Amino acid sequence: MTPKLESSIAEGETIIEMQDVNKWYGDFHVLKDIDLTVAKGERIVICGPSGSGKSTLIRCINHLEEHQDGKITVNGTLLDKNMKNITSIRREVGMVFQQFNLFPHMTILDNLCFAPVWARNMPRAEAEETAIRYLTRVGIAEQKDKYPGQLSGGQQQRVAIARSLCMNPSIMLFDEPTSALDPEMIKEVLDVMIELAETGMTMLCVTHEMSFARSVADRVIFMDEGEIVEENAPAAFFDNPKVDRTQKFLSQILPH
Repeated sequence: MTPKLESSIAEGETIIEMQDVNKWYGDFHVLKDIDLTVAKGERIVICGPSGSGKSTLIRCINHLEEHQDGKITVNGTLLDKNMKNITSIRREVGMVFQQFNLFPHMTILDNLCFAPVWARNMPRAEAEETAIRYLTRVGIAEQKDKYPGQLSGGQQQRVAIARSLCMNPSIMLFDEPTSALDPEMIKEVLDVMIELAETGMTMLCVTHEMSFARSVADRVIFMDEGEIVEENAPAAFFDNPKVDRTQKFLSQILPH
């Protein structure tokens, strides 16, 4: 089994560092001089209007998007073009997307066992034991023999979270995990994320669920036009935003 890089990172020490990170899509400058330091165990919510660079930022952390300028370090490993470094980082970073990305032809149990068996050479019996543990944790162990199409959207997203946890990550990234869900299914997914946050997992979550940000985040970051415009603890961020762009955004999404 691959040794965890996390062992060298003490609680509260830096686990992610982005320095002067820039990214372009052609002529479009999507990330502009991003500086961000994340401590181990910190829970960060990233919000902002569509097209502000939120999803691109977190996708750069595990090289799903490649930054062109600046430096990203994860768990002490520099994220560069070296595939060994990229692979090491991806083993430590779990990601949950808007769409669930489950294999439709596999059972729930097989979906969870696939990566640990093939990427980490975990024995199938151990992978199944791990899968059942995390399915139990997200409250759907009884669905293990069903196929994704037989589950609700909320259940599928909980499966996706459990699947990421099966790789025993140090960091979890969430890219608008509730945006594809019907309103009645959002709470069940947020409840799982809240429980996960309470375990001390390092989390970066792109979301417009501001109640989640208020109750769970250590820090809320507002992005606009590829820049980090403002960041603060939730109470200060929501009750006393300093920047006009932040105030305008919050006035549009918060209930009056």
